[in-house]
Amino acid sequence: MTGLLGVLTVWAWRGKPRHGSADTGQIAETAQALARMVRRQWEDEAVLRQLFDPAPLPVAWTSCRTEALVDGRTRTDTTLVCHAHDPDELMATFRRATPQRVVVLGPAGSGKTTFAVLLLLALLRSRRPEDPVPVLCPLASFDPSRENTRDWLQRRITEDYPALSDTQRYGTASVVDLLTEHRLVPLLDGLDEVPPPRRAAVLTALNDTMPVNAPLVLTCRTDDYARAVQESTPVANAAVLQPVPLGRSEALAALRLSTVPERRDAWDTLARRLDSIPQAPVAHVLTSPLMATLVRSVYTTGDRDLTELADLRRFPTATALERHLLDALIPTLYERSRRQDPTRHWHPQNAQRYLTFLADELSRQNTLDLAWWKIHTWSTSLVRPWRRAATWLAVALIGQFLANAFVVLLGAPWWVVALGMAHGVAVLPLFLFGSRVPAVSTTPARRTIICASASLIGGLALILTAVPFMPGPGMAVAKDAMASIPFAGLSLWLVVLATGLPGPPELPSHGRPSMAHWRRRLPTALGGVTWVAVSYGLLFASYVEYGHRAAEPRFLTSLRDGLVIGAVLGVALALFRWVRTASAEDHQDTVEATLRTDRLRALLSAAACAVLFVLPDAGIRNKIYFTGGLTDLPIVTAARLLTVGAIGLVLALATCAWPHYLLARCQFAARGQLPWRLQTFLTDAHRLGILRRAGSTYQFRHARLQHHLAESARVPGPRLCAGLSGSGSGSTTSR
Repeated sequence: MTGLLGVLTVWAWRGKPRHGSADTGQIAETAQALARMVRRQWEDEAVLRQLFDPAPLPVAWTSCRTEALVDGRTRTDTTLVCHAHDPDELMATFRRATPQRVVVLGPAGSGKTTFAVLLLLALLRSRRPEDPVPVLCPLASFDPSRENTRDWLQRRITEDYPALSDTQRYGTASVVDLLTEHRLVPLLDGLDEVPPPRRAAVLTALNDTMPVNAPLVLTCRTDDYARAVQESTPVANAAVLQPVPLGRSEALAALRLSTVPERRDAWDTLARRLDSIPQAPVAHVLTSPLMATLVRSVYTTGDRDLTELADLRRFPTATALERHLLDALIPTLYERSRRQDPTRHWHPQNAQRYLTFLADELSRQNTLDLAWWKIHTWSTSLVRPWRRAATWLAVALIGQFLANAFVVLLGAPWWVVALGMAHGVAVLPLFLFGSRVPAVSTTPARRTIICASASLIGGLALILTAVPFMPGPGMAVAKDAMASIPFAGLSLWLVVLATGLPGPPELPSHGRPSMAHWRRRLPTALGGVTWVAVSYGLLFASYVEYGHRAAEPRFLTSLRDGLVIGAVLGVALALFRWVRTASAEDHQDTVEATLRTDRLRALLSAAACAVLFVLPDAGIRNKIYFTGGLTDLPIVTAARLLTVGAIGLVLALATCAWPHYLLARCQFAARGQLPWRLQTFLTDAHRLGILRRAGSTYQFRHARLQHHLAESARVPGPRLCAGLSGSGSGSTTSR
């Protein structure tokens, strides 16, 4: 038994295959693939954000004159002026800011992220093969106390563009090589979105890690950057840009241009009213690109009266008008969508409730990223190890009960149900051990000890709970129980080797199984299958021969049968390794793609691990109680699948992200906090411009909107949808 576990451990956890550093061809191919994926992603996102509908707002940017915010070594160029809607000016300004290092500052809603997106697209559209690749990376996830800048950038880029993790095609260090050779332009968005205690550390890390001649773009709110600079230093050798306030007439002209022709007269009327009351709050609000965008979303179509924006009795202050726009955005967009197609969209009040819940939970987690594989952390029954173990134990018991009840209907005795339910307790030790793995060393030796201990304790729990239901004299039962513990532990061990200890992963699965590079993998796979077959065959034959002595020796026939079953187990483990090292396609994974991939892996793993769990036990039962050789093994295996297969199934499901997401989503949907078809709802919110995509996660399009909704969630009493007539709750319709 020990020899088998050792062989399996070395084979399954021998580590990632070693590859040399990326060669010149791989680095060039990585740059080209990354440029294609980045451009495809952000061109689609720019359309959904209406950045070109019909043109970006004419926001001008100029050099910052506050000396404390500019590195003393930077040559101040007071002629740096550009307009965000002019890509030629954007590129010229970036290239004049030698050595192409820019800090973009401004107040909330001034268009800093829009500047970064438009600059990225401008650089990509004029990019030559030898030019660096611009990549937009939100800074909120960077913690300098845990990883350095280069490691974080490599991880973030690989997570957002998982196709680059194909080491056979791109090498193991292509992203690092691109950074080292200055062939990447990191656009680091949102230093102000980093928790305040870490902002100065982020600036220090950037200055210590990034060479002063490496291209870089950083965006931040002006006040937050000033406070971080007081505790650290400005970004070294970087030009600093700040926005010129958007002119009222320029904003009105851009908004009028984006309006349907029959409503353009209303903008002229509003302009005349502002000429008579130039100090009206709306005049100040329109100088903010964010608020001008909200005005466009709420008032450019529909039947809203534009002149109400200048009503001093309704909106005596700019703050009151901003709250009105934030309140009206969601119901207006969903009501407009329902008028266009009443059968395919969500009721505005329900949509407001769902989005408010999402914003509140994101704010509680102190993050802007809505990652579907992290939603389980919002559930009290799934976030803590003991509660998560209890939840999955309940799932295992329900599965065991349903399967065994079906067996009873086929004529089996009632105690089969009780025995199957008792077997479900075996999952509890593995879940509790699994919760400890992230907190300890991840070396193979430590993982071997933890997983072997969990499997052995799980096998012991499985056998002890089954003892009261075993027929026969007490000593015979005790002997059978003791002899069965190693094989019960082995069954659990095989599942653990295939999928790992149960627990939610840090990231979902990416890519699909591929036959790429199969020739390189084949020798290792054949060697592993051979070792598993020989080791299991010897153990199997020894157990049958000496654990259950027969009238005549049958070691050779038992060895033959064990080799066959061991070969099947080895092939199954090889297939699992193949699935785990699947190759991602050459495109940036969307939210839907990552969920589909993880769901497919979860279902395939669950079905296969159910067989993997029962096969060793079924082989022993077939050899001892049946005389037809391996011909009866499929029948015995099917019977064991019905009685105890749910254990392997649940253990495999719990190692993937989708099952945890499914449990949490169903819990929140049952409470009315989220829709049952959450992904369809998020896709619609993204299409309407309320959410934006960042890699395989969603974010609220404006952080201000998320904070506003989160604040409203903490206000007692129901919050009515602003600007809508009627208060019926309505039912959610989805597609």
